[in-house]
Amino acid sequence: MQLIIMRHGEAGWHALDQERELTEAGREGVGAVAHRIAESPWRPSLIWSSPYVRARQTAGIMSEILNCRIDEKDFITPDDDPGACLDALLDARESRLLIVSHMPFVGSLSTLLVDGHRRGIPFMTAQAVGLDMPVVGPGCADLKVQFLP
Repeated sequence: MQLIIMRHGEAGWHALDQERELTEAGREGVGAVAHRIAESPWRPSLIWSSPYVRARQTAGIMSEILNCRIDEKDFITPDDDPGACLDALLDARESRLLIVSHMPFVGSLSTLLVDGHRRGIPFMTAQAVGLDMPVVGPGCADLKVQFLP
């Protein structure tokens, strides 16, 4: 499986975290990353998106540029357990997948898949990393590429 894990673009502030929207700079950063991915061998065939507004907006921009569909997933919000996502990845039929989510989730999922722990790594907004996983499981992925805005 080729998996891209991406943090949403820069978002403004809102009283409800789930309702925060991308800023203009956030939309531009996401578009830049989408074009870099489109020109790479890492182009996904499906996007999993968090249901939060800023992640859905990020996924929408990615989908438009990469020409792939979006599935909203309730288990990839900021404080969700990356183990639940790992379980879903084990059942996934797609071999080229993009996950759009939030910190600390994206950092924890990345280290779970690469190093087998959940301590996490930092992600800047709109940053994406490409993981190659011959077998889906903790510690089974190799970090191969990163895409920066």
